[in-house]
Amino acid sequence: MISVDLKQKIKNQAQRQGFLLTGITSPEPPQHLSTFEQWLNSGYHGSMGYLATDQARTRRADPRKILPECKSILVLGTPYSNPKSAEATERNSPTGRVASYAWGDDYHKILNAKLKELVAFIEAQVGHAVPNRYYTDTGPILERDLAQRAGLGWIGKNTCLINPKEGSYFFLAEILLGIDLDPDVPVTTDHCGTCTRCIEACPTDCILPNRTIDAQRCISYLTIELKEDIPEDIRPLIGDWVFGCDICQSVCPWNRFSDQEVDDAFTPRVDVPHPNLIHELEILPESFSRKFKNSPVKRAKRRGYLRNVIVAMGNSQNPSVIPALEKAKDDEEPMLNEHIAWAIDNIKKTRYEE
Repeated sequence: MISVDLKQKIKNQAQRQGFLLTGITSPEPPQHLSTFEQWLNSGYHGSMGYLATDQARTRRADPRKILPECKSILVLGTPYSNPKSAEATERNSPTGRVASYAWGDDYHKILNAKLKELVAFIEAQVGHAVPNRYYTDTGPILERDLAQRAGLGWIGKNTCLINPKEGSYFFLAEILLGIDLDPDVPVTTDHCGTCTRCIEACPTDCILPNRTIDAQRCISYLTIELKEDIPEDIRPLIGDWVFGCDICQSVCPWNRFSDQEVDDAFTPRVDVPHPNLIHELEILPESFSRKFKNSPVKRAKRRGYLRNVIVAMGNSQNPSVIPALEKAKDDEEPMLNEHIAWAIDNIKKTRYEE
């Protein structure tokens, strides 16, 4: 076993790099693998077929299938902005909402660079190359399972990893290492208690009893991962969200005092947290690429993002957006027309019912 001193040096370096939470666990099979397999078999992953491939399942079942030399896994958490830190300003036209993790630069690029730097630090400490693989949200591993086992927190009813001091507004990252480090004490207690605020607050009822979600009803999935039409019956429930959703975290009592300093890269870009819907609908392909360069929002692509904007406009119940919707019918993306027709009809229908 490598010295405790090295373990602490690694944690100290990680914290210097902005990782607020640090923990070590072993590469044993994940505790919640059966829950994940049941989730896949029930089809709750929707169109995210990449999660259900044989290779992905095999690797999630055993981290050593990713890195055979793996002896320890370093699990890290770095904070992003609390949604309450950027309230909407008064505007003449309706605005949308973007999940706070996507307000700044793409965390994949930022954190991967930090993980690479941390691996270099570890290798310098031990004096030789160390077999490794590192991920943040992209690897075939059960991140929250590993994080709970590494002592970073517990998996809440809203499926997020919750730390009792820092809440849940943080990105997770992992480094699989070919060196033996003493594992930290897992979190085995559940601090959600009888609270069901996240379940009650979810407008689409996507949170399931076993701390998983039906992705097909989740606003984050519908506005990011889904590449086709948003089901018509769910559109009114999406409200003004145009990319992701913060609801189940923002109502969580453990986030009441979440006000950590965040990396400058994750601070809000201008007009991203609460975009002007009419202005966004007019965005051209080149402008979209320029505005969302190195941003998580780019994952939705322009067609998906505008689809979400149109749904938010339809839910605004504001007839002033109808001219902009009518004008957008000329857009080259055919998927948008059906959503435009729905949005206009929804506004007119709501006005008539009033």
